[in-house]
Amino acid sequence: MNISTEKHSFILNAFLLLIASTLIFRLPCTVSIICFSFYGLLSYKKLSFTKGSLKYILIIAIPLLLEIIFFWNNDYFYLGIKSLEKYITLLLFPIFIIGNQKYIKFYPLVKTYSVATTLIVVFFLIRYYFVYNEFFLSFYYEMNMWQMGYHFANTIGIHAPALNMHLAFVSICNLYFSISNLKTNKHFLLKGLNFILFLFSFILLLIINTRIALLASFLGYFLVFVFHFFKNKNKRQIIKSSSIFIISISVILVVFIKNNNFMEEKYNRLLFDKIEMIGKLDQIERPEVEVYSSLVTRLSIWKSTIDLSKDNLIFGVGSSNSRKELTNYYSRSDQKFLLKYQFPVHNQFLDFLLKFGLLGLIGTFIYIGFIGFIGFKSKNVIVITFFLLFFISNLTDDFLDRFDGIVFSGFWICMFTSDYLKNKQNQLES
Repeated sequence: MNISTEKHSFILNAFLLLIASTLIFRLPCTVSIICFSFYGLLSYKKLSFTKGSLKYILIIAIPLLLEIIFFWNNDYFYLGIKSLEKYITLLLFPIFIIGNQKYIKFYPLVKTYSVATTLIVVFFLIRYYFVYNEFFLSFYYEMNMWQMGYHFANTIGIHAPALNMHLAFVSICNLYFSISNLKTNKHFLLKGLNFILFLFSFILLLIINTRIALLASFLGYFLVFVFHFFKNKNKRQIIKSSSIFIISISVILVVFIKNNNFMEEKYNRLLFDKIEMIGKLDQIERPEVEVYSSLVTRLSIWKSTIDLSKDNLIFGVGSSNSRKELTNYYSRSDQKFLLKYQFPVHNQFLDFLLKFGLLGLIGTFIYIGFIGFIGFKSKNVIVITFFLLFFISNLTDDFLDRFDGIVFSGFWICMFTSDYLKNKQNQLES
């Protein structure tokens, strides 16, 4: 396919923006990835890989490689194929994103993505108010706003923790560009719009209201403030602007907590209550009410996973077999509450340990740790905050088992790597 460099760059970045903006929608995102991959094949002559690209591509493909290496350990061929195909994007993205690194406009794309995703989710929230008004009013007047977040996410077709993981990254990006624009943009209206976009994304985070995403967001905000403080020579301006953001966040948070009587219970009692009952949840009266979303339930699941993994440290139990084997372990160990709800692992590191043995655990640390490596090597605070967000999120969930986690991480790891390699190559040539 003969196409000019300018046109190829435009089409490539348009596809990347389309994929990024539809990450929270499985079907549109899948179609976008297929079209992007087809275009990548047609324009293969534009691909070019710098020195060291291959090892990075292999690191990004680790979950896929684990599926291939341990494919024999699945009980059924069809289920093994079904498990493996989820990770195909971890081969397509590295080839077509890293191979096109010199054409990608990283910061404009990230900025447009954060604006587009914020507006899309705001649109769906407005739609939710009108289409599901009876649910909205019920949740609001009964002060069960946390339930609305989960119900709202379901109407979009995504699990609430996954949606809030995406929104956490979007809000961090919005904050980064809002502070950056204070010193580069002379138009007051544009500065105000960037500030409002950030506030919208923060409010969306509170509405969905998942604990880990909020924790990671606040950590990300702190790093963005620190980054701009040390990068900007005008310390007084950064302190002033950061104070405005911090006061605004605090006011919104106070108002939200005041109007949501479940917040204190969710972030206090349900988080730390009955920790001494790890592995003994059936001794708790009404565990569905008392500890369903508590830390003690997660810890009990993790204990069971570790106990089961001890007998399968070399090869694991198989990718497609892990959920069934864990459920069977609940039954054998007479844990009725965990068996009733057939809880998954809810920890990506332990999940891959169970599936693939010690090699799976090591592979998970390398895959996720690689994001941090790229972030610190490139000194890019956006990448560092993404690493912390994805690392923390996978301590209490298993996002590399889900489309929204696999594609989300694979896409942005490739974007970060391509930008790092592009800058590295430019430094060598200059």
